[in-house]
Order: sequence, then structure tokens, then C-alpha cells
Amino acid sequence: MQTINRFFYGPTPEERVRAWQGKLRSESRQLDREMRQLEAATAKARTTVKQLASKGDVKSARILAKEVVRSNKQKDRLSVSKARLGSIGTQLQQQLAMAKVTGSLQKSTEIMKLSNSLVKLPQISQVMREMSMEMTKAGIMEEMLEDTLQMDEDEEIEEEADAEVDKVLFDLTNGKLGLAGSAGTELPTPQDQLEDDEAERVMEEARKQLNGLLSG
Repeated sequence: MQTINRFFYGPTPEERVRAWQGKLRSESRQLDREMRQLEAATAKARTTVKQLASKGDVKSARILAKEVVRSNKQKDRLSVSKARLGSIGTQLQQQLAMAKVTGSLQKSTEIMKLSNSLVKLPQISQVMREMSMEMTKAGIMEEMLEDTLQMDEDEEIEEEADAEVDKVLFDLTNGKLGLAGSAGTELPTPQDQLEDDEAERVMEEARKQLNGLLSG
């Protein structure tokens, strides 16, 4: 009888919720992996910033420090997104408890709001879109509007990065850099300053590694 009902009516509310919760756990693990990789690349970039700064290469140190700022913001976004995945899981568990009483899943503005915000994250966008469509068919959500799916602009990062770069450099170099003025300002150059080509190579290597993770 259960097989016949599934054929005509589809999965039961409990089966739907269990499947969604499994996807949420899988995406949460993916975000954990992303954060670990980003943390390792950021640590390497921080070390490179210190090396560049200690050799007096302020310009390269500032360029790479901006990538550290972007990386920190990305880690924050991933952490918040992981928490939102957990919140959806909790909401679904509550839905399941209600379904045992009412016999069906109920509309949830909270799940819709959380899902809309998670669709904007490239790492889990596709899965969240598919889940949102399934939840819409199940009656939990209304159809998402197109304007809720727009990606965040890099302009926000650029606006905040300049102000934060000085602080990052100040912290990473124990106060030696970060208060030296604009990006073009050079500190007195030590005798053991890195050759320009070598400094550029080291900085570019760390920057590309971070960019690869940030754009992944």
C-alpha cells in the first residue's frame, strides 16, 4: 500500500524532509572543506605579506593584503551560510513534527528567506535552487523572485577593503606598515630588499592561489 501511495502521491512529508536534510548536511560539509582550504591559503598569504613588508615592498604587500581582506570576507560568508543551512534543517524538523499532526507540510517564510539568501552563494547555489523548487512544489515556499537571485557585487568589497588594508598590514607587521599613507608610499628600503621581479613573483603566486579559491 505504501508503494502504491508513493506512486500516486509522491514521497511522504517525512521522506521529503529526510532527503532535504541529507542534502543540507552534504552542503554543510562542502562549506567546511571550502573554509579549511581558504584558511590554509590565507595563512600562506599572510606569511607572504609579512615577508614583503619586512623587505620594504609596501606596494606588493598592500596588493596581497587586499586579497587577505577578500578572503576573510569570504570565510565570514561561508560561516554564515553554514549556520543558515543548519537553521533550515531545524525549521524542517519542526515542519516534520507539525506534519504528523496536520498531515502536510506548512508554508514557512523563514525557510524561504534563508533559502533565498543561500541561493546567492555560488558554492551551493545549484543545490539550493533545486531544493527551493522542490519545497515550492511541496507547499513550504512561494516561488522565488528573480531579483532575490542576484549576486553580490565586488564593489562592496572594494569600498571596504581600502579602509581595512591598513589595519591588516598594521596587525601582520606589528605596526610597521598600515600607517604609512597611500599605496604608493614607500618606507625606507632596507639593504636586503627583495629584487622587484622576485617580490612580484612571490606576491603573484599567493594572490593567484587565493583568487582561485575565491572564484571557485
